[in-house]
Amino acid sequence: MAAMDEVDDVEALVLRSLDATGGEYEIIPCDPALADTAAFCEAYGYSLDHSANTIVAIGKSDPPVYAACIVLATTRLDVNGAVRRRFGTRKASFAPAEDTVRITGMQIGGVTPFALPPGVPVWVDAAVTERDRVILGGGSRSIKVLCPPATLLALPDVVCVDGLATPIPKG
Repeated sequence: MAAMDEVDDVEALVLRSLDATGGEYEIIPCDPALADTAAFCEAYGYSLDHSANTIVAIGKSDPPVYAACIVLATTRLDVNGAVRRRFGTRKASFAPAEDTVRITGMQIGGVTPFALPPGVPVWVDAAVTERDRVILGGGSRSIKVLCPPATLLALPDVVCVDGLATPIPKG
């Protein structure tokens, strides 16, 4: 039962964070088995180019540094270029799943920029801001957040970054 209480707590924190932005949003219930981006979009009729993933990256330094990066599902986070340069480290990579859970308090497949702990910067690829609405994780695998980019940009510690991600080649 503790796991369900933790999910409820995270979802409540996400809702408070969303309300604090003063922006528009809609909560979309989701079957946890379909929470991964491609499965969710296919099952619920959302376009991948309006779906954004929250990916925690690590800058390999002592101590390591972390950032939550928001990129469209049709793009790939430029971890070895843009992310590494923003960190100012010699190496950067995707954070291991256990680090992501520890830092965010959220389940993989539901990580969201809403309700991140203080001090975790949020870097948003500029392409995300060009959409009228984006669908993001909701803190658990049970909900998603649909909102205009302005709601996302109203969060503290958010920076819009040109070229944070690159298009995934078709084919």
